[in-house]
Amino acid sequence: MEGNTRVEMTYEETQELLVDMIDDLPQEIFEGLNGGVSLHHDTKYGKNGLLTLGTYHFEPYGLGRYISIFYGSLMASFSHLAPDQYAEKVKEVLHHELTHHLEHLAGDKSLEIEDAKNVSKMLRRLNK
Repeated sequence: MEGNTRVEMTYEETQELLVDMIDDLPQEIFEGLNGGVSLHHDTKYGKNGLLTLGTYHFEPYGLGRYISIFYGSLMASFSHLAPDQYAEKVKEVLHHELTHHLEHLAGDKSLEIEDAKNVSKMLRRLNK
């Protein structure tokens, strides 16, 4: 397909993309991610009103560590893109959440701090 041809990716196609992306990564990255990576149909908004594409969770007395990616949010943000561009955005979201996982295991909060700064900047721009 041409890079500039827009074709909305279905939930199932997005799930296949994620499975392929996960299979292409070293399995050591997923160590300790006992809940795995899940794609949800939802469009999710944070408390700040911004769309949430994915989340990393750590529930020590519950489900453990897992990643949620939100198809509805991906569609709201990227449905205008060509399939290859959409796939690149999905990959960015997956890698971002996996970075949260790896940093959490290492006791590092660098990405969490960077995310908070970026959200703050976005909110300031939106409120101008």
